[in-house]
Amino acid sequence: MRLMLRLGAEYKAYPAPLTSIRGRKPLFGEIGHTIMNLLVDLRNYQYTLHNIDQLLIHMEMGKSCIKIPRKKYNDVMKVINSSNEHVISIGASFSTEADSHLVCIQNDGVYQTQANSATGHPRKVTGASFVVFNGALKTSSGFLAKSSIVEDGLMVQITPETMDGLRLALREQKDFKITCGRVDAVDLREYVDICWVDSEEKGNKGVISSVDGISLQGFPSEKIKLETDFETDEKIVKCTEVFYFLKDQDLSISATRYQFAKEIAMACSAALCPHLKTLKSNGMNKIGLRVSIDTDMVEFQAGSEGRLLPQHYLNDLDSALIPVIHGGTSNSTSLPLEIELVFFIIENLF
Repeated sequence: MRLMLRLGAEYKAYPAPLTSIRGRKPLFGEIGHTIMNLLVDLRNYQYTLHNIDQLLIHMEMGKSCIKIPRKKYNDVMKVINSSNEHVISIGASFSTEADSHLVCIQNDGVYQTQANSATGHPRKVTGASFVVFNGALKTSSGFLAKSSIVEDGLMVQITPETMDGLRLALREQKDFKITCGRVDAVDLREYVDICWVDSEEKGNKGVISSVDGISLQGFPSEKIKLETDFETDEKIVKCTEVFYFLKDQDLSISATRYQFAKEIAMACSAALCPHLKTLKSNGMNKIGLRVSIDTDMVEFQAGSEGRLLPQHYLNDLDSALIPVIHGGTSNSTSLPLEIELVFFIIENLF
């Protein structure tokens, strides 16, 4: 999200450009002195900024609000349990409710902050990409708490006692208010509210299926990156995303399901590879593959622009997919399963 918002600021679009700019210069270079250094897990050599889908950060004059969907309680607990005692850091989602958003700009290794907004709209609510609660503020500092903008996020410095209260409130799914400012400056207060909300926002707004044109709004999805490229006639097929049609009784996406989706994507890419030139010349640049599996049922459909692919393509897909799909049915804990994979056929320009 940091890069997409930065692209928006660079090319005067909000929140981000609709098309890529071929041959553009990189907007971020070597990692410099950044807030992310505070979040490095030196034991595992990785950043520990965990993103929670649909969590929103809204900043207004004198107050900030972190809105946490109640249904994301388990994700919040994972963040709490994996964080150290002094720091809690959470990545947020882009908010369509905000009329502007913080943007991180890197100049000569130094990170700066800008705000980007839609042209002609007044800035009332500004979104942020992350929040960091730092519980190392000393009581002797003279501050109740401090809130400040850091890069494209919000930093809240609190005392160890306030950190304990925050952790308890998160575990008990209760709202929590942090009062910021000097102890002796009663008239100059700012507030950070952590609120649990019943989120009705549905992801993938406006996305439709390439298989049959149904709406995919509200269905969770995640990006897919295959380790192998599938190329022929200077055309490449790439699987970019998987959508999960989850049942009410199962609202989780397991690593097993994701790995299975990747295996299906590999098999489908290999089957499509000999046909890439023909598919692209016929305008079928985007292809959807929907797979439905249960203990007594295996089914798949492949289409482009809402119409099923011609039968001779389906025959090749059948030969490639059925062995992989049947292999996945051996793990009954992941069933029933219905997913839709998205493929793009692109030119190899290199």
